[in-house]
Amino acid sequence: MIRAVKGTRDLLPPDTAVWNRVEQIARDVFRSYNYHEIRTPILEETQLFARGVGNETDIVSKEMYTFDDHGTMLTLRPENTASVMRAWIEHRLDQKPGVQKLYYIGPMFRRERPQKGRYRQFFQIGAEAIGSESPFVDAEVIEMVMELLSRAGLSGANLIINSVGCPNCRPAFVEKLREALKPVANSLCEDCQRRAETNPLRVLDCKIPEDQAAINALPSILDNLCEICEPHFHAVRSYLEEREIAFEIRPRLVRGLDYYMRTTFEVTHGSLGAQNSVLGGGRYDGLAASLGSNLPTPGIGFSIGEDRLVMSVDQTPDAALDLYIAPMGDAALHHAGLLARELRKAGASVEVLAGGKLKRAMELANKLGARFALLLGDNEIAAGTYTLKDMKSGEQTPVTKTQLLQRLKPNV
Repeated sequence: MIRAVKGTRDLLPPDTAVWNRVEQIARDVFRSYNYHEIRTPILEETQLFARGVGNETDIVSKEMYTFDDHGTMLTLRPENTASVMRAWIEHRLDQKPGVQKLYYIGPMFRRERPQKGRYRQFFQIGAEAIGSESPFVDAEVIEMVMELLSRAGLSGANLIINSVGCPNCRPAFVEKLREALKPVANSLCEDCQRRAETNPLRVLDCKIPEDQAAINALPSILDNLCEICEPHFHAVRSYLEEREIAFEIRPRLVRGLDYYMRTTFEVTHGSLGAQNSVLGGGRYDGLAASLGSNLPTPGIGFSIGEDRLVMSVDQTPDAALDLYIAPMGDAALHHAGLLARELRKAGASVEVLAGGKLKRAMELANKLGARFALLLGDNEIAAGTYTLKDMKSGEQTPVTKTQLLQRLKPNV
């Protein structure tokens, strides 16, 4: 038997109804903040991620699916911010007025160890606001993502924020960090020993429990922010407080990608165990330049791990079927087909049983989770009324076609 590739999975009904509900909530929230959908290719040139995400990140050095396509190295996208910025540069979206607000929903690919809520093909819901360096935009993006999580039904989420400085102040902090790591590096995990030399800031992102005591004793970036980054971070906090959005400041919070600067944030949830992050995001004002753009292009965004979000919200799918029609006889079957067509055009979900006994039809209607069942025979057709059964209460009521449409609301 051929099975799904390790780290991938099939999403089946009724679970897909929960996914659709979460995605529709996301689209509704994005629309209310004037974000518009962008769809980028799943395949990109490998250099996009090497330059944008960073050669020393785990994503680029360990996790990407990369192959040679007749002399061009291509990669299945491991994240989408670099792809969105590539599209922004390629299509000159800077020529459009105002801040460009873009969102995406789709699959990403990383060859990491599969674990709870983490897969090699996983799905992200993300958004990018490109063209403003204002802390007001930072706060609005965070407000939007917290609203999205709330509407999706995620209660008890924890917002964590930090600033990772900028090219003016971060280099000096990185050197201070490198010096502080020298006496303790040998006691850290193998990855952190390597990062201590190549990218000391990434040490702060380590999730190994045994390393945390040493990491917590390292210098704090918040004590080393410049005269631009410090007031920027203060303003972000003030805007969040005005909106009554609770947050925790965590100086060790850094994002795993090199293009982040200033504001970074993460949302965690207790239902996900030790690896409890639902989403992460932050400001990436230097990303466009790393991809070859000469335009000053500030931006901020986030990506939600949709697999992990779906795990954390109500798994009860919405009613999948409004009406199950059980026609008795050939004439009733023809009538049922025309009636179902009319009801579907009005927005109802309808299933018709072709043949079979009434008892079997009611059993199937119940198993399918239908709200109502319609009993249809020669007498009902002649009278112009149908027998409608409420599958939850068992009540049976004679209805006309007009009354039937009314009963199927609000779904219709």
